[in-house]
Amino acid sequence: MEILVFGASIATGYNDNEGGWVAKLKKYLEGKYSQDENYYCPVYNLGIPGNTTRDVLKRFEFEIRQRLHESRRIIIIEVGLNDSQIDIESKTLEITLNEFSKNILQLIKLAKKYSSEIIFLGLTPVDEPKTDPIPWKPGSAYKNEEIKQFDRIIKDLSRENYVGFVNILKVFNQQSYKKLLEDGVHPNSKGHEKIFYLVKTFLEKNNNI
Repeated sequence: MEILVFGASIATGYNDNEGGWVAKLKKYLEGKYSQDENYYCPVYNLGIPGNTTRDVLKRFEFEIRQRLHESRRIIIIEVGLNDSQIDIESKTLEITLNEFSKNILQLIKLAKKYSSEIIFLGLTPVDEPKTDPIPWKPGSAYKNEEIKQFDRIIKDLSRENYVGFVNILKVFNQQSYKKLLEDGVHPNSKGHEKIFYLVKTFLEKNNNI
């Protein structure tokens, strides 16, 4: 079995000195291997900072084809926050909701060619006073109202197409989520720990790992 994780900067572990939630998942599975040599599950982190669904689609199949090492694979996709960026002057989205829906559907279609175990992660909320405008992209902003719309699309399309969905946004919003964010956007170490726990719990509950 192998796990392939697609995404952007949150998947890469931005702002966590331990490598982020994907690195934590990899470490956890390596621990299981140390106890049982028959248990082998490499984790490939295929996150690239700044990626939107459009970017992930361009490289999706190529990345998978380079890693067809095991007969069984789990594909985890965490993307959409960058799609939701708003151009402050024109009030337009980085990726329209219509295109986003089409891109998610296309990702599901492509993923199903390589695995029956596909999981989408929901989006994370932002601390708006720190993200409007975005410090590293002053002409744009992240806003929670738009993030909710994109998250809903991921959730609904996952359900309609019988793929897994981990509701990150719901869990973060039930807590003081601003304490889980480093710069208003990216999770800090506690935030990454929370995402890891949610993903691990989902995988174990559904007998994926």
